[in-house]
Amino acid sequence: MSTEFTPSRNENEYFAKLDAELRKELRAQADAERVARVAADRNKCPRDGSTLMPRESGTVTIDVCPTCEGIWLDKGELEILARGEADRTGFVGNLLNIFK
Repeated sequence: MSTEFTPSRNENEYFAKLDAELRKELRAQADAERVARVAADRNKCPRDGSTLMPRESGTVTIDVCPTCEGIWLDKGELEILARGEADRTGFVGNLLNIFK
């Protein structure tokens, strides 16, 4: 006589559902941790980790790294600068001359 256990279809579905729910929870937790990590690093230079210094120019805030002198723009800010909607004097004017 064989004592092998063969799971029923309902058991397989139950454990597949449990596994899917666990994966969903782990994915949500990893996403939340990633968002928190990005938020904490938001004002850090991607190149060297220094705290970025904001420079205002009209409607655009340009983040400048005091260490490596990197310039960081948020989404859409380069387009605003290129359209000429920002003040073109001083720092921004010098920045735009680089792209000409």
